[in-house]
Amino acid sequence: MQDKYKLKLNENIFLAKKQLVENIYCSAKVEGLNTTFLETQTILDGVNVPNATLDDITTILNLRDAWRFILNSAQDEINLEYICKINEYISRNESLEWGVLRKGNVGISGTDYVPLIPVKEMVEKEIINILNTGVSQTEKALKMFLYITRSQLFWDGNKRTATLAANKILIAGGGGVLRIKENNILEFNTLLKEFYDTANGENLLKFLYEKCIFGLFLTA
Repeated sequence: MQDKYKLKLNENIFLAKKQLVENIYCSAKVEGLNTTFLETQTILDGVNVPNATLDDITTILNLRDAWRFILNSAQDEINLEYICKINEYISRNESLEWGVLRKGNVGISGTDYVPLIPVKEMVEKEIINILNTGVSQTEKALKMFLYITRSQLFWDGNKRTATLAANKILIAGGGGVLRIKENNILEFNTLLKEFYDTANGENLLKFLYEKCIFGLFLTA
């Protein structure tokens, strides 16, 4: 699985900032929010949207703050502490706890799969293993997404945390951005359920690589 893009850090940050509203809008849609693109943009501009619920506004603003965090720390090391910081932004005022590994059991709607309660030392080891494998930055990013999503490391916001962690890896390596577009959500949810049920993420990995990585084509 090769890198689809080979951008400089400043180019990839420019790309992420340029597409920030769309990235946030798509992440919100994956979570089932009903806000339109224009409503999302208006909320991010700090203007009141009468039809938006307080929960929707909180989710969107939390995504904004998480994106700001990874863009301002694009060169920092990614580890468990960093991923917990992403979740702290993502799940602030939305979750039982945020920014810390969950300490109890959780269920996932639509599947019988029950993830184990995360153990810090094992999570740290798995993160290191993903980052130290001799594969492309894109493959590392997508495997991190799969790991965080299926492990359900946090009480809430796992898909959003996984998306931001994957984007941190992509941006640091000039690999573009990861975004699940609105017209691909049904396919994504179908493959995600398959991944939950079977622990085989090959189909989901292929889908993310082929349909969800975006970048810039630069001329020499």
